[in-house]
Amino acid sequence: MENTVENEVFIIEQRHKKEKKELQAQIQGLKKTAKNDKTKKKELTAEIARLESELEKRHKEELEIIQNVKNTPLDTEVNGFVEENDNINGEVRTKISKAQKRRDKKQQQEREREELIKQQEKENINGPRNLENQALCSKLKERKLKIFSIPSDGDCLYKAISHQLETKFKKSITVDELRSKVSEYILQNKDEFMPFLSNPDTYEMLTETEFEEYCDKIKNTKVWGGQLEIRALANCLERPITVIQATGPEAIEQGSEYTGPPLIISYHRHMYSLGEHYNSTEELEEAA
Repeated sequence: MENTVENEVFIIEQRHKKEKKELQAQIQGLKKTAKNDKTKKKELTAEIARLESELEKRHKEELEIIQNVKNTPLDTEVNGFVEENDNINGEVRTKISKAQKRRDKKQQQEREREELIKQQEKENINGPRNLENQALCSKLKERKLKIFSIPSDGDCLYKAISHQLETKFKKSITVDELRSKVSEYILQNKDEFMPFLSNPDTYEMLTETEFEEYCDKIKNTKVWGGQLEIRALANCLERPITVIQATGPEAIEQGSEYTGPPLIISYHRHMYSLGEHYNSTEELEEAA
């Protein structure tokens, strides 16, 4: 049980580190859009503070939930030899074996864990995931769109874009092809992307070798795609991409210099426990 909890803590901490890195990249992109606009800079400062505060609060709450399980008090085990019966003042008391004590402890921890999960499910009714989903559905409905679900497997961004290309333009491009295009584009436009990339452990700008490794991972692994990859997708596909989100700016636009209908996807911060997620969209069916 303890190892399971330790593993969950490790997974959550790794996700938190990744989310912090993605937020910093998002912030850098936002700053670039307000570079010469003093009014927009002031609004952006407040927005950045809110995004950082929300992320810190959510990270703290998630760690507290799992730490509650980790720190569940255990009964003290009886040391030494344990007899089946103990006669005290004429009363026969049956002692519980060490093995039974361990089973009881495990069952108690599981019951407390289940209770925490139930409590979390109740909170989720008005929690971040449901509220985010309601906000996204409302914003998409205004555009006569609805969410088209994409599996959460590391390829969600590329699968969402692939779905958009297929449904809007009858153009079939596989995830592997999209990953290859993005990797090559970022590699060939290093000066444009390098300032927004940093080492997740040191937060220092990537070295030449690290930059090449970053591009190689895009092409050859299921590494998650973020704002920089969206920018690269818009440029190498030469199509505008609109990302609808629940908080912050309603939509993040990339590739606005290109003509034609945009590829519209949705961005979810709270859909899955392991990290952020992208879904595609499709036309909302008219009510009969």
